[in-house]
Amino acid sequence: MNIEQLRDYCLEKKATSDSFPFDENTLVFKVLNKMFLMAPLDKWEKGEATITIKCDPDYTIELRGTYESIYAGPYVSNKHWNTIAIYKGELEPKFIFELIDHSYDMVVKVMTKKMRDTLN
Repeated sequence: MNIEQLRDYCLEKKATSDSFPFDENTLVFKVLNKMFLMAPLDKWEKGEATITIKCDPDYTIELRGTYESIYAGPYVSNKHWNTIAIYKGELEPKFIFELIDHSYDMVVKVMTKKMRDTLN
């Protein structure tokens, strides 16, 4: 998986956008202005691709216990966010995309009904 594939996948989702709200290095994907994925481009450029995604708290614990390449990330709530070390090659791209879908769905789930209705 490369950064273009990741970007294309995220932007195919309804009402998504990408931006650099924190700095010129951290690519952030949002659904209706709510963040669901962060990708530090400097790590991707060094061959150490990672993403940080939202996750159900129980699933967060399960994933960290199962996969070495999924761990608590820096600068985020460790209860609700996981970092995935894509570069380690432990996880198949299909599974990574499923985790991205889960992150998107988690963000949409807590939106107001009015916001969710704009996605339909």
